[in-house]
Amino acid sequence: MKNLFVAFVGLLSFLYLINPTFGVFELLPDNIPLVGNVDEATASMVLLGALRYFGYDLTDLFKRKNAAQVRTN
Repeated sequence: MKNLFVAFVGLLSFLYLINPTFGVFELLPDNIPLVGNVDEATASMVLLGALRYFGYDLTDLFKRKNAAQVRTN
């Protein structure tokens, strides 16, 4: 049941990010200064968390590699 819930929440956040309503449905309008993009940032965090739950850790793409790791790859 937990897997289904995480998949559903991840799908909702993905749909919110691709914005199929072309800005008609937004939790926070983007033209509000300083807080306008908080909803997109939250949806991104939820999507990354759902992907990590299923074993796709995209945050590894942003880790700095040391010299030993670079030579082995």
